[in-house]
Amino acid sequence: MAAATTHPLIINNKPHKTDATFPVYSPATGEHLHNFSSASIADADSAIDAATKALPAWGSLPPNKKRDIFLKAADLMDKRQEELGKHSSTETGAGAAWASFDLGLSSEILRDVAGRISSIAGSIPQTGREGVSALVYKEPYGVILAIAPWNAPYILGVRSIAFPLAAGNTVILKAPEFSPMCSTGIVQALHDAGLPDGVLNLIAHRPEDAAAVTKHLIENPAIKKINFTGSTNVGRIIAKLAGENLKPVLLELGGKAPAIVWEDADLDAAAMECAVGSFLHGGQICMSTERVIVHENIIDKFEESFKKAVAGFSPSDADPPTLINKAGVSKNLALLKDAVSKGAKVIHGDHTSSAAATKMHPVIVRGTTKDMDLYYTESFGPTVSVMTVKTEEEALALANDTEYGLSSAVFTKDLARGLRLAKGIETGAVHINGMTVHDETALPHGGTKNSGYGRFGSSGLEEWVRTKTVTFKD
Repeated sequence: MAAATTHPLIINNKPHKTDATFPVYSPATGEHLHNFSSASIADADSAIDAATKALPAWGSLPPNKKRDIFLKAADLMDKRQEELGKHSSTETGAGAAWASFDLGLSSEILRDVAGRISSIAGSIPQTGREGVSALVYKEPYGVILAIAPWNAPYILGVRSIAFPLAAGNTVILKAPEFSPMCSTGIVQALHDAGLPDGVLNLIAHRPEDAAAVTKHLIENPAIKKINFTGSTNVGRIIAKLAGENLKPVLLELGGKAPAIVWEDADLDAAAMECAVGSFLHGGQICMSTERVIVHENIIDKFEESFKKAVAGFSPSDADPPTLINKAGVSKNLALLKDAVSKGAKVIHGDHTSSAAATKMHPVIVRGTTKDMDLYYTESFGPTVSVMTVKTEEEALALANDTEYGLSSAVFTKDLARGLRLAKGIETGAVHINGMTVHDETALPHGGTKNSGYGRFGSSGLEEWVRTKTVTFKD
């Protein structure tokens, strides 16, 4: 049997091999796909040095030249879709539909950001003193550390670097250990499109080295700002390290997204949106629907529509969704076991066993209460709870009874009611008559409460520049 290929880091636009490596396995089959180079402290320093040296030239490069690089990189990602999609499906277990969406939106992000590069502008405010004028510049921070997850490797990887790069920063992308070749594909496309040496560097590391390497990067004076997308628990660690070093950080963390279905809603449409919102990519999306809050007058009709929609979206006789590892399946089964032992009822799916170690069919639970672990815990898997309410006040209280606040949905034919509920829900986004899973380049994206702070998306360039005030006597 041939030895597995070992893929390198990319530092200063060149392959960078390391002494240590780590294996990458397929979650769907367990196959050993390849090995990937694992960064040491010294390797991380090499990436920092390359990004620091590249900063002056990249920051001064005219916007139109930056734009052309981004547009060419988007075209290259489109042309390489088959290769990139294969990495996504093998490394993360993504189904064809999710892999296609992930790739399609990632190249769209590059094009959208390319069009916004020239919009960065300072101002000339009037001062409070005669004979004194002022200029307010907007300047890049410097070297940015971008930490992206595996579950939408292209969308989340691209957005973590595109906005900082567009604003004139240089970037070190820390790839997820589950899908480093997806990150490699992003970086390679930008390099092949003409991104200068050292502007974007790729590192990855073994799980056991995560704490030391990440701490070292954040503590290094050259790193000026961090963005992290991932779990709330790890986000707290990143935020603490950043705070101790007085560095700003953008966090997009976990979620417990509610969907409110009111009595005047189009039930079939709401059921399908909730089904896709709950179980797309096996529920492994930070915006996945976790609570479906239904008006008691329509609960029986909605349940039937919901079960039918789920059965059509993920048939029980088809291959079930693949989760990233065994721990994801075990977590969901444990949450379900606890809920059922305390009185919850499974109305769709099997809560006692999984189809395989890393595969699990969707499960719908009715009667989840506060004493059950499932009530507050983000399942990050194919599990959703259906709950009933009588009033709008009850619906809002239930929707907001969570530490998270990333995304939510409201289903109603009454726009005034939809807007009223949207105003009361404590999330960064509310989608009226649409699923909780919603991401596009034209809108700001981020959360409230323990889902993080800061915004990617349409307002994203402002996250990556800081102002400098200059006054002068006329």
